[in-house]
Amino acid sequence: MNAAIHDLAERLLELKWMMATAESCTGGMIAAHCTDLAGSSAWFERGFVTYSNEAKTELLGVPASLILQDGAVSASVARAMALGACYRSRAQVSVAVTGIAGPSGGSVEKPVGTVWLAWCVEGIVQTEMRLFPGDRAQIRQATMQAALEGLLKRLP
Repeated sequence: MNAAIHDLAERLLELKWMMATAESCTGGMIAAHCTDLAGSSAWFERGFVTYSNEAKTELLGVPASLILQDGAVSASVARAMALGACYRSRAQVSVAVTGIAGPSGGSVEKPVGTVWLAWCVEGIVQTEMRLFPGDRAQIRQATMQAALEGLLKRLP
């Protein structure tokens, strides 16, 4: 377990805020990492694992037309996932990730390792695209780390 998760937990506790996750390519790794920490129920509200496009629509309210128009791995879908995680939970903050962990599924426009991250803090969403090197496990691990560090850095 890394320092970022301890710092994130401490800051959320200070703010008396709850966190939610909306995960595609990490398949619940971010939520699992958060809940590995004893006492996480005081700041971790829930996690949505929305691997399929249908799950993104049904659980998070991501418009199917948005997925069709921009693709599941896009800034707009990551943004909608982060908003959906907050709106469909009791959390004040959320993190969302959608990407291509590989080894297949990449394209010239979106190669393996392409990940869109989004953070929602009190209704304000910021997105960031990252291209992570490595194999599937390394890409997923790097995504989880970037998601948690990114949220910590965006908290007041």
